[in-house]
Amino acid sequence: MLTFFTDPYKDELVYSSIARYHFYSGNINLKDTLEELFRSRTVIASVGIGFRFSILAEQLGNNYSVEGLLTNHTIYPYYSPFLSVQRQQEVLSGVKGTNKGLYRKIGMSGSGICKKGGLYYCSSCAIEDIEKYGEPYIHREHQLQGIEYCAHHETKLKKYSIEQRMLSRYEYIRFDEKVLDLSVGIRGGHNESSIIQIKLAKMAYQLFQIPNNKFSREIIALKYRTLFRERGLITFTNQVRRNELYRIFLMKFPKGFLEKFGSLLDVNSPNNWLDFITLNTKRHVPPFRHLLLIYFLDQDIESLLAIEPDQGPFGAGPWPCLNKTAKHFEQDVVNKLVIKRKWGTKNPKGEFHCSCGFVYTRIGPDKTANDKKKITSIKNYGDSWNAQLKELHKSGLSPDEIAKQLEVSNTLIINRLRKGEKSKCYINPVNDEELIKMYRIELIKGMEKYPGYGRTELSKRFKKVYKFLLNHDKEWFKNNIPIKEKKILLKKFDWKRRDQEYLVKINALYEELLELDKPVRITRSVIGKRLDIRTSIETQGKAMKIPQTNNLLKEITESVQDFQIRRCLKIIDSHFEDGEPVALWKVKKCGGVKSNQFNQIKPLLERYLKGKMGKDN
Repeated sequence: MLTFFTDPYKDELVYSSIARYHFYSGNINLKDTLEELFRSRTVIASVGIGFRFSILAEQLGNNYSVEGLLTNHTIYPYYSPFLSVQRQQEVLSGVKGTNKGLYRKIGMSGSGICKKGGLYYCSSCAIEDIEKYGEPYIHREHQLQGIEYCAHHETKLKKYSIEQRMLSRYEYIRFDEKVLDLSVGIRGGHNESSIIQIKLAKMAYQLFQIPNNKFSREIIALKYRTLFRERGLITFTNQVRRNELYRIFLMKFPKGFLEKFGSLLDVNSPNNWLDFITLNTKRHVPPFRHLLLIYFLDQDIESLLAIEPDQGPFGAGPWPCLNKTAKHFEQDVVNKLVIKRKWGTKNPKGEFHCSCGFVYTRIGPDKTANDKKKITSIKNYGDSWNAQLKELHKSGLSPDEIAKQLEVSNTLIINRLRKGEKSKCYINPVNDEELIKMYRIELIKGMEKYPGYGRTELSKRFKKVYKFLLNHDKEWFKNNIPIKEKKILLKKFDWKRRDQEYLVKINALYEELLELDKPVRITRSVIGKRLDIRTSIETQGKAMKIPQTNNLLKEITESVQDFQIRRCLKIIDSHFEDGEPVALWKVKKCGGVKSNQFNQIKPLLERYLKGKMGKDN
């Protein structure tokens, strides 16, 4: 064990403290210093991290440990949160010995990000060090890839004039006050690019303040998903909306910024670093690119780490049963959740099935804890609810009183009492006079709520009530319903405007059709039926009046073969996501493609499968 050592200053690299030790030890030959520190004369000088920490910690005494040196005096914490748990363990094992693949494991080598070809410093930091310690030293936060500004003084870093490549690979560089340029630089933040760089530098320094290995790439990825979900960038099947993410991500940075730092995005490239972060958890991405994503999400390191990891649009189960007649009301006993997409939107729709038979839905995603107690609609009330309804009716309560007690609409109670349940559990029906009275009240309330509604709108929103009163209470209906308005025929129809409206609607529907779990062939007929514009796009005379829509339909509609290809590719992707082996005969069977038709598209599927296998490897 050494009799003395130049203890590292705050955020000083091990490399820098070794250089100082050699200077103060009086050793003429650097290899004598290496022998004293590492019990070896052939330890290569490593600026960022280093090796043989087990021997070094042993030589320095009880006040030092491998973990302490790695956490407090190397650049490792800059990389640690974005490494998998397994890779973190490999790095810790590597620094103890002579693992030569260390920089490759943390993603430092071959990252494509602008590398620092020397040692860097901040003039203001160096001046403060000289005043406090009598000498400057090498700060670890100034040596990080992609970081060009000092996080504390917001000035641009300067390069030390002596480089490692000018010396032997065994030599250590100690900052010499006489060589440093101590003129204070101009603070950044005068343009958008420098503002972003300073924010990234501050985030990089924040990484040195969090406990080592407390977070990992797996946890960080779930935190990203939480933020993506808040921004509507996650589908109901938990897939990232890739094209939308790319579009708004590129808008966040000034022109040329990403290219300057070797992080340009090629949307069409399979080797895309943003894809690796958001889709492929097997690939490690340099921390600077994670900082770019964190900046895009309007976060810093502290706020990101405080975010709860994503557990799906409705959180982790079990979920509460919201059946007010059940003994387990509001208790977390629901274990079955089916997630679908709400038609016409990008929002997920959760269908919660309780063992008591109560099934309710909720439109997500949940944003607060109270959202778990909300119901959008009820699909099935279950036996206990029906039994309670029967008991309340037998006790002599009116439909109004029953509805108030069960906290549902009186219309629902009346319908249940009149028609009974599908399970044949019939109850004495309500007379028509009572039903007319209830429906009158409901329709009057509806007209008050929607004063601008005419007969057509009311008949659509209050379909059952409207129809019943029209057939059973004609006199009241005639005197209270809004007067039928006469249609005003326009002399000239604005086809140009309709063309633009159809473009927006069809593009939105096209994206929804592509996301369906069960693929549907995209044809004019399908689009026309779903948007209720079939006549306009299928009639040749009218289609000619909407040329942009017509051209779009020609591009997106599928032939039978196009649809078969898309369906087979989706099946292949599904097998890869589930980690199942892919065989083309299985794809043919699942896709329901006839042999003669499958033989025509088989070469294309083989090329796609080969590409997927190569990317996965």
